[in-house]
Amino acid sequence: MPLKKLSELYEKANKEYYALGAFNINTLDLIPIILETAEEMESPVIIASTTQSINFIGIDYIMSLINTLSNKIKIPFALHLDHGANFDEVKFAIDNGFTSVMIDKSHQPFDENVKLTKEVVDFAHSKNITVEAELGTIGGIEDNVSLDEKKARLTDPDEASNFVKKTGCDSLAIAVGTSHGAYKFKGESKLDFDRITKIKEKLGIPLVLHGASNVIPEMLEKCNKYGGRLQGAKGVSDEVLKEAIKRGINKVNIDTDIRLTWIATVREIFSNKPEEFDPKNIFGPAYKAIKEIIRKKIIVLGSAGKA
Repeated sequence: MPLKKLSELYEKANKEYYALGAFNINTLDLIPIILETAEEMESPVIIASTTQSINFIGIDYIMSLINTLSNKIKIPFALHLDHGANFDEVKFAIDNGFTSVMIDKSHQPFDENVKLTKEVVDFAHSKNITVEAELGTIGGIEDNVSLDEKKARLTDPDEASNFVKKTGCDSLAIAVGTSHGAYKFKGESKLDFDRITKIKEKLGIPLVLHGASNVIPEMLEKCNKYGGRLQGAKGVSDEVLKEAIKRGINKVNIDTDIRLTWIATVREIFSNKPEEFDPKNIFGPAYKAIKEIIRKKIIVLGSAGKA
């Protein structure tokens, strides 16, 4: 199935209150893993990539594989630029075949965010491309996204309504208590559910939750057992995520859980089988573990069977 405009996938998700998984790719081999798992689950899905990952993998390789798989995969999927930092990054993604882009100027003053987002929206919409923007800021570190926790600011519902009216963005990433990276919470994982409800009621458009990985406890334990140093890392529980989706979240970004699953599995193999040097026997189990994580995420998000 050809790549879909993300707004087409949003239409059903927004009406039926389920979320689409936006799985970030850090290597080329993650693309078929994500798509094959989504097809097995009969779930629409989003392949997401930051500019940093695009530069690392290579845009030609990404699009060549995407185009090849689109002829085989039957479920609808979109290709999304995550955290586009400026107009040039967004234009590059659109010019090369991405069907959705995010412009992230949430760290700028409101008026500046509006101005730059509107510029992207006008260009992207002229190309029939979906635009995600962000209002409010969340802490943590992910690729080139870094913000100190003290500077994080939750999204104001009235401000969000004004922002969407002025920019015309198709979806909005909101700050309600999550953060990027592996260290999302110091205590119990908590989100401002009432804030999500109020924003959804005022906007009615798809809402996006960044920094939503679970930081899977068993994978974290395995990673640390075999030499990792991620003590104290904690993410968003499945129960919290399900409630956020019930309140109006329609897209959930997943990156840390994929990274953690990969490194934990590989570390275990290196430790238990130091004689192993066949990449197939090292990466194969890691890919299998990642597929299982994606499968479980799709169930939590409620998108299974929605293709």
